[in-house]
Amino acid sequence: MKLCSSTLSVVLVLLELFMINVVSSTKLPITAALNVKKPRAKSVRAEDLLSFDHYVKTCPQAEGIIQQKVGDWIQKDFTLAASIIRLHFHDCIVRGCDASILLNHQASERRAFASRTLRGFEVIDDIKAELERQCPKTVSCADILTAATRDATIIAGGPFWEVPFGRKDGKISILKEADIVPQGQENITQLINFFQSRGLNMLDLVTLSGAHTMGRSSCYAFKHRLSNFNGTRKPDPSLNSMYLNNFLKKKCKNDLDLVYLDAITPKTFDPMYYSNLNKKLGLLSTDQLLKSDKRTGPFVAALASQPSLFESQFSVSMVKLGNVQVLTRPNEGEIRVNCNFVNAKK
Repeated sequence: MKLCSSTLSVVLVLLELFMINVVSSTKLPITAALNVKKPRAKSVRAEDLLSFDHYVKTCPQAEGIIQQKVGDWIQKDFTLAASIIRLHFHDCIVRGCDASILLNHQASERRAFASRTLRGFEVIDDIKAELERQCPKTVSCADILTAATRDATIIAGGPFWEVPFGRKDGKISILKEADIVPQGQENITQLINFFQSRGLNMLDLVTLSGAHTMGRSSCYAFKHRLSNFNGTRKPDPSLNSMYLNNFLKKKCKNDLDLVYLDAITPKTFDPMYYSNLNKKLGLLSTDQLLKSDKRTGPFVAALASQPSLFESQFSVSMVKLGNVQVLTRPNEGEIRVNCNFVNAKK
């Protein structure tokens, strides 16, 4: 789908309207500011209780420790950058950003089918152990995972954003709930509804999908595109035939074999993901559908043509993701001593 210059201009204007400063994300929306009526008293939202200086007095070295540890791990294995970002997404999209994905028991989210290829748990455990030595019972696992995601993005070449802190760790993690996480075979309407139910809009959907500029997918997630798409006994016609025949069919011998999501620059955080969609190189069907769907296609075109726009909006959308259904009040959660387990009752 090609866009005329006037259509693309309209999309870019809309994106500029979406582009609020990260720090101002807690302010009243534009519609409220324009309302001439006396504003009604608003209840305090959970995310409003987060702050950038939450650990300034109690653990001022927290961000430095997280940054150092994340850098050390990624230096040994660059694929961990994408894994940490994905781990954060899986956490926030189920029960909110409460570190429930880190809980490790028989029926936890971590044991779900949708979580089987998640990695990076050992990175968070390492960070937590050091923070417990420096600032015991102070820094939550949810805050660690959120900040580690920002630092992993930067190390991979992506943008910086400020992370507000003060999340509590949840005490509940349910295996069945984790299987609602998108698996790459949904339609765009399902994805839009899924994101909207968590306070994220279409622009957030398209922008956060851009994290697929790094990382890998198991062949299971897209094998339906390779030979019998929708029962046709033929490959998905929206998949580049050279990419299919010369690479994917050879690479995917087993369901759990891994393929880079970005076929061109898999080790770098950049907007190549969107350019790949123009060449039918989207690995997951959900990726390629973002390009062809009339609701999301214009956003794909705009982000592909404006690299700086992608980086700026990615920061904004990641702040929104990190604020989804956070637990901030004392009675809602706890500060785990070990990210794998709920604290023992006294």
